[in-house]
Amino acid sequence: MEQIINFKRMKMKPFLIVAIIVLSLSGFAQENARIKIDLDREIGEIDNKIYGNFVEHLGRCVYGGIYDEDSELSDERGFRLDVLEAVKGLNVTQMRYPGGNFVSNYHWKDGVGPKDERPPRMEMAWSRLETNRFGTNEFMEWAREVGTEPYFAVNMGTGTIEEAQQWVEYCNVAEGPYYAELRKEHGYAEPWGIKYWSLGNEMDGFWQMGHLNAEDYAKKAREAAKLMKLTSPDIKLVAAGSSNYRPDADPNEWNTKILAELRDVVDYLALHMYIGNPDDNYYNYLSTPLVLEERTNIVEGLIAREMENANRGDRDPIYIAWDEYNSWYRARAGESMTGDRALEEHYNLEDALVIAGFLNAFIRNADIVKIANMAQMVNVIAPIFTSEDDMFIQTIYYPLQMFAHNAHGTSLDVFVDSETYTTDEFFVGLGESTTQQDAVPYLDVSASYNNDELIINVVNRHKDEAITTDIISQSGDFDGEITVVEVNGPTVKARNDFDQTEVKSVEKDPVRAKGNTLTYNFPAHSFTQLKAKIK
Repeated sequence: MEQIINFKRMKMKPFLIVAIIVLSLSGFAQENARIKIDLDREIGEIDNKIYGNFVEHLGRCVYGGIYDEDSELSDERGFRLDVLEAVKGLNVTQMRYPGGNFVSNYHWKDGVGPKDERPPRMEMAWSRLETNRFGTNEFMEWAREVGTEPYFAVNMGTGTIEEAQQWVEYCNVAEGPYYAELRKEHGYAEPWGIKYWSLGNEMDGFWQMGHLNAEDYAKKAREAAKLMKLTSPDIKLVAAGSSNYRPDADPNEWNTKILAELRDVVDYLALHMYIGNPDDNYYNYLSTPLVLEERTNIVEGLIAREMENANRGDRDPIYIAWDEYNSWYRARAGESMTGDRALEEHYNLEDALVIAGFLNAFIRNADIVKIANMAQMVNVIAPIFTSEDDMFIQTIYYPLQMFAHNAHGTSLDVFVDSETYTTDEFFVGLGESTTQQDAVPYLDVSASYNNDELIINVVNRHKDEAITTDIISQSGDFDGEITVVEVNGPTVKARNDFDQTEVKSVEKDPVRAKGNTLTYNFPAHSFTQLKAKIK
């Protein structure tokens, strides 16, 4: 009865396994929930690139967000210094740029060279004027200042394969050919050396400028990849997987065709997911990361099938890049969808708990998910929010910060035994198909082990009750005090603003275990991170 079930190897939904375990233990009295940790039960190495973010030319993400030439809060380059410090505090490992829907009609040459000579363009994805005063080199200067790795997306909508090749040449070739020399003329003698490149964005979506069917996208992506790799052989390429989960779409058909055609070409398959709580159903909303996990497992199976016939030499297999994910539902209709103030969500505690759930899911699938980029960085569905002369930190900032600073090393396959609940049918988000979750555990858990340090991340989904839990180490006794940091607030609707901070990370009093068992009471509607050592 004490055997730990390995979720990953069985390829079953973790919440279903929890239900099975609960039923099998129904004849035993059990006072507390349980979390069991075994250091030998490894899922895979956590890639630090799962702590990425995203800067798109959308609303006030760039202009009025990370970049404001007219602000007294900016330096001589136009970088908002308060935003810069807040971004550094997140330890963002990878930054996707410049889109998003924006990139499907973006021509990178408009955004380089003397700023006063750059052409303003109609920005048709989000209905605004693009001045092009912020482009490739400005972004790279900012990324270097932040200390994050760039990840560029090329225009596979209205752009050409030649244009994609020329951008790689401009960024990565030291000297000689025209676009390498043009970069030098623009004042950047050394190449930027951008390693990660996405072959377009959401090309299966009817909303995308230059939308293609799977066959046409695969042909264009393959030829673009050929030219880009010939220009810079060491780059890593990301194919556009399906982002269309609407009832009339078949995302698995798209992903199957793209993987079959590009299995020897690309290194990652990109997936996107936005969720929300428009019906104000807390328990439905808190279960949405499990939908992401289901989709991850399905695509992992599709990849495994194609890898059997792939010819990749000594290259790694294809991995998953969740390079857009977030909660987005308040600002997605009417005037809130377009223009200079587009997509300005104001987040609360329940949103922060969902983001912690996403990060738990990435860690639990560390063997296949190697990139994740939360969309986006500032103002636009973002953890950082600015006005002309001020800034505040949104609730979702804190779980991002805690994971990125602490959850590294090896992902562990954790046994969880807690009470469960069942959701209603619900829309995941953005018109995606209905689903229902059975036996959702109130405790959502991930764990990592790195340099003798154990990190346990726990979301208590229960809205009203604390859950007393025995955390049991099966690899030795806990050693010394255990650090505890909690994200919580007075209610699930608590939120932050310019003049108030109701939700933040708070370091609690450290606790001690008794031998190999730590008993902790996880408060209602909370995210808790424990940091421990094991003898």
